[in-house]
Amino acid sequence: MVRFIRIISLAFVALTMCCGPAVSATTPFDIYEGSNLRKIVQRGTLVVGMELKFWPFEYVDKEGNPVGFDVDIAKTLADRLGVKLEIKDMEWTGLIPALTAGKIDLIISGISGTLERAKSITFTSPYFTTGLCALLSAKRAGDVKNVDALNAPGRVLAVKTGTTADLVATKKFTKATINRYKDETACVQEVVAGRADAFFYDQISIAKHHKQNPEATKAILKPFTYEPFCIALQKGDFDWWQWLEMYLTTIKADGTLDALHDKYFKDILGK
Repeated sequence: MVRFIRIISLAFVALTMCCGPAVSATTPFDIYEGSNLRKIVQRGTLVVGMELKFWPFEYVDKEGNPVGFDVDIAKTLADRLGVKLEIKDMEWTGLIPALTAGKIDLIISGISGTLERAKSITFTSPYFTTGLCALLSAKRAGDVKNVDALNAPGRVLAVKTGTTADLVATKKFTKATINRYKDETACVQEVVAGRADAFFYDQISIAKHHKQNPEATKAILKPFTYEPFCIALQKGDFDWWQWLEMYLTTIKADGTLDALHDKYFKDILGK
């Protein structure tokens, strides 16, 4: 009897497997058809989000045209993709929400790839590597040789809201007072006027601000963090990510990236 029941059970399983609903498999062609890479090529336009207030990465010239290192990266990318480029200028804090909502195709705006950000968006490998440095007030922090000395009661730090400098300052400089500002220039003015001890930002920007305010500021230009600037895209689009990786590999190999680096940073960093 037990043997008979076992045979009947096996037959039922076999019948269920044969007659049950078919499971539709996603093919590589389906993935390609649904990718942003395919949609952008069909549309004929690449939409890139930037905050055009980050010299020399992205800013506007006297005629109001977008220019800078990141702008040239985006132009080269669109050209090699065979589409037109549309740059959407927006507030820094709005870039990631715009990307996840599909309002822009990419962020190319000096955005650092971090583990926290990578939970919600995807990053390519870096196309530029820098780190946080410090612009110091000659009046308030002229004797500071190491950023660790700024983590003390009575020290005042200026950071731009939503940047990695904001995140690092919150975690690393817990004893200091941290004042947050929407604009980079506001942070610099706090230091120049002697209202803040320091402003944390990328190496290029700190070198520029010190050069513009040599009497009122000092600079620590040895980075104390690792900041990989990457291209950001929506989650879950392997085809688009793979094409961007190939693009970066190509411009690194053919000298395009080195030429752009020299164009914008050689006079600032001397290398």
